[in-house]
Amino acid sequence: MRLPPPSVLLSSLLLLGSACIVEAPGGASEQERRAATVTQVPPLSVKNGANLGGKVELVGATVQPGRLTPGEQAKVALYFKVLQPMEDDYLIFVHVEDADGRAERINVDHKPAGGMLPTSQWKPGETVKDEFAIYVPPGTPARTMNIWLGLWEPRTDSRLRIVNANAVRNDGKGRLLLGQVPVAQ
Repeated sequence: MRLPPPSVLLSSLLLLGSACIVEAPGGASEQERRAATVTQVPPLSVKNGANLGGKVELVGATVQPGRLTPGEQAKVALYFKVLQPMEDDYLIFVHVEDADGRAERINVDHKPAGGMLPTSQWKPGETVKDEFAIYVPPGTPARTMNIWLGLWEPRTDSRLRIVNANAVRNDGKGRLLLGQVPVAQ
């Protein structure tokens, strides 16, 4: 498979950081739903197209800035188009790993949409925006970080399968490679 240019990979990979897990009691209000959904993916987002379990498509992502700086945060936004209702509440798992294997994995697992809109409340046709930050610790020896992600159901310890695995970069274990992001030295 041919890889997109480095600028596209950079823009699509800063997916870790601090994720605040907050749950709205009794489900999302209409105002919270409006804040957590979009009608159109912003034009600067990186297109993806990964189909997760036939339920959701990751249609795009943004990473700002497009280069990780140790000791600073990068903001990541994911855009999920809902294809089918989901009965379970999945977490978004995010693994940031040194492409050369010289640094420890950074996990940024979190509830979607800041905890305001669990996946069991996602409606077909909606596009749900999920935002979080990733943080690379100072002194990280990595030159490039891989950002892996997917949807994980903790009760059964299962991931939604990537239906179109031949069309997107993945590890064959339910982890989608969002991109590779360079690390400032």
